[in-house]
Amino acid sequence: MASLNSPLRVCRGILKELRALRGPEYKQTMAYNYVLDQFRKNQVTGERYCRAQQEALHASHTYLCLLSSTRQHMALHNLYHVKGERSREQVAGMVGLRLPTQPGGKGWEK
Repeated sequence: MASLNSPLRVCRGILKELRALRGPEYKQTMAYNYVLDQFRKNQVTGERYCRAQQEALHASHTYLCLLSSTRQHMALHNLYHVKGERSREQVAGMVGLRLPTQPGGKGWEK
């Protein structure tokens, strides 16, 4: 919150998350209009310290964190949980491990 353009960065971040969620027609949504209205309403006033603006900035930071965390969670969920049942070799490969093989070449290992 120390930088002067922090509210602008947060606003752009929220709009970026909305674009990732809704696609190219995100500008026609009610959420887009609401976010822009709230940021316009809570612009810096002539006061030296505006508590309402700081509270709104904190709430917008929290909302941006929620949106990005939800998007990342869904990406991880789709990566690891959607495909159903997997073999042991596939599961071990997902986390970067290999299953041990029988030394000596008994003929039954791959």
